[in-house]
Amino acid sequence: MKVKLLSGALGAEISGIDLKDSSKENYKKINNLLLEHKVIFFRNQDISHEEQIALAQNWGPLENHAYVKGLDKHPEIVRIVKTKEEKNQWGENWHTDVSYNVKPTKAVILKSIKIPPVGGDTCFSNMELAWETLDESIKEKIKDKEAIHSSLGAEFFIDNYKGMTGHEKRNYDEYSNEHPIVRTHPETAKKILYVNWTYTKKIIGLEKEESDEILKKIFEHQARLDLTCRFNWTENAVAIWDNRSVLHYAIADFYPGRGLGHERIMDRIAIEGDQPH
Repeated sequence: MKVKLLSGALGAEISGIDLKDSSKENYKKINNLLLEHKVIFFRNQDISHEEQIALAQNWGPLENHAYVKGLDKHPEIVRIVKTKEEKNQWGENWHTDVSYNVKPTKAVILKSIKIPPVGGDTCFSNMELAWETLDESIKEKIKDKEAIHSSLGAEFFIDNYKGMTGHEKRNYDEYSNEHPIVRTHPETAKKILYVNWTYTKKIIGLEKEESDEILKKIFEHQARLDLTCRFNWTENAVAIWDNRSVLHYAIADFYPGRGLGHERIMDRIAIEGDQPH
């Protein structure tokens, strides 16, 4: 096994591990790497849907997305599609997946199916480091506070993406939940800065103006390049990230003459997490 670090902050590309092997022994190796590096990448992994599911089940029960329809035969797999004519793509702002749920996602396994010749990298940011390096005056203001996370409603996930389909006969309304701004990782006991630009809307107990001001500073801090890594996708690559500890951003740099006019297709499986505390 070889481990190549992607940056000083987080992220590693792993070679010498076969993701078709969903044994407990292989899972333990992968999870140890995940806890250490926060997001890990594997190339040339031609795994089937069934193998992707079997691997993911090692981490726990699988999620079905609240708004987006999964594959017909495998509803737990959401196929993320950027069609040829689209400039935008799913996930193109800093966020942690479904932080608006009571039990937000523990981990995500994302496999590339079709990749454009240029464009569509994904960035990740380390929220343990973000907490460690946050200004002490802000730390004091958000100590022991919670924030509201909004799901934004189904339209946010479907309307602007031609290749994404919503559930039939499902409540498409917005809903929200409250979580600690600083959560504790259940496996490592590390402190994590648990807010994000996309879904976090207000700090509870503060006036809106003060809340907006503090969140703006935090969001700018979370996006610092020295907290991030960036992955350049190839077909049959797999990313596994600890959704509790990182934010991610799917870069939609599909500009005319460079990347526009190509499909980007990914298969996503999410594992249900625990309630942040």
